[in-house]
Amino acid sequence: MDFEIVNGAVASLETECLVIGIEDGATLSPSALALDQASQGYLSSLINSGDIKGKTAESLLLQKINGVTAKRILLIGLGKADGRHDRNYKKIVTTISAAIKSSNLTEATIALDGLASKTDDTYRQVRHLTEWVTADLYQYDQTKSKKADPHAIQKLWIHLQEADTEEGEGALVDGTAIANGMNVARDLGNLPGNICTPSYLAEQAIELANEYDSVTCEILDEDAMEHLGMGSLLSVGHGSEQPSRLIVMKYNGGETDAQPHVIVGKGVTFDTGGISLKPGAKMDEMKFDMCGSASVMGTMHAIAEMDLQINVIGVIAAAENMPGSKATKPGDIVTTLSGQTVEILNTDAEGRLVLCDALTYVERFNPKTVVDIATLTGAVIVALGNSVCGLLTNDEELASELSIAGDYANDRAWRLPLWDDYQELLDSNFADIANIGGPAAGTITAACFLSRFTKSYRWAHLDIAGTAWNSAGKAKGATGRCVPLLSQYLLNQAADEMTDDE
Repeated sequence: MDFEIVNGAVASLETECLVIGIEDGATLSPSALALDQASQGYLSSLINSGDIKGKTAESLLLQKINGVTAKRILLIGLGKADGRHDRNYKKIVTTISAAIKSSNLTEATIALDGLASKTDDTYRQVRHLTEWVTADLYQYDQTKSKKADPHAIQKLWIHLQEADTEEGEGALVDGTAIANGMNVARDLGNLPGNICTPSYLAEQAIELANEYDSVTCEILDEDAMEHLGMGSLLSVGHGSEQPSRLIVMKYNGGETDAQPHVIVGKGVTFDTGGISLKPGAKMDEMKFDMCGSASVMGTMHAIAEMDLQINVIGVIAAAENMPGSKATKPGDIVTTLSGQTVEILNTDAEGRLVLCDALTYVERFNPKTVVDIATLTGAVIVALGNSVCGLLTNDEELASELSIAGDYANDRAWRLPLWDDYQELLDSNFADIANIGGPAAGTITAACFLSRFTKSYRWAHLDIAGTAWNSAGKAKGATGRCVPLLSQYLLNQAADEMTDDE
């Protein structure tokens, strides 16, 4: 589907469906007022008769009305001015998307006059609209014998004042790229573990490099990792027939000598828990345990499509965690790439084992920042639920940058403490460090573990176990988070670096 900006008098727009807003209290928006005048008070008569009151996401679909060129008019409630936060804006967009799908429209025009969100930011409003409509229209059918019927919609026009057109067009470019990146992440997350293996992830990275001249790719196989000494990452895949991979994607959009920003994703393509076997219930959802790597892949797609002027390296630590005869056992001790030894008390705490070697590996790139993304702990769901991801870092500036990016992208992160007080929970009698810290503060001790491998650069950890997928009913599936947060963070970094160069 294509998005385009349109200007002009709304009453004269030729479109299959024109979407306009009604504010709570039955107040006509500017576009609604223009249609009311063109139709000689028709909308006012509907409001006076109580057909629509303007409650958030309330809707009323009208057929052709006199004086208006559009074939249909969709009235959408905007709610009260002080309640137009992102959650309600998204409800409004979801209602619009549902109407587009149910009416089998091939095109439509949305004219909300900037009133659906309380933030007076045309770029942000248009970009969110683009991302959310695309997400609402997403369909997964790769592993179904009967493919989904494609949605009829081919073009969505967004009506803006002429003065806002340039800003709106920029939002469409970025929003489309981020939406496409989210779809990449969702597709990878939704694929089953017998298809989306470490080798499959490597193939997708190679395809990305083939698609964009700005991207190069290097794949480290098990022999290469063993030669380097990545005993921790390799230990996770010992019980599986699927070989582990370290995937390195380099996006070169900035100056040749500019330090890169690095994003590192946990890519456990299926997690049985290994010898510390998980319960059977909902184990199918452990195909989503590679969603950190999916968000890295999706973000690399997004920044390449946006042609962002920045250097970014995306690294995926990919393995399958199975309880085979060669599987790592509780009590085993492995040596990491950093030289530190780890006592593996629980083989189901495997994400930190693949990540720690990847985080040591990226030191060679002299990174400006490193952010790792992982479905790391169930404890983060206990702490924060399914709305926000956990953010842990000892770098105050980086914490602020990620939080600001998440707020702007409506893909929020909430900071948890990473104090030295928690480090002693990882003490081991037999190795330098244990891979679990007991039942208390599980998300924090997992990040404490990773922090021991990140002392040479600015680093933050995002735990997305609560946000990476939905478990319920028809909504079950990967969400594509946190592609928006990461993309916004890198957009901000690129803007800052351009400013510094001026």
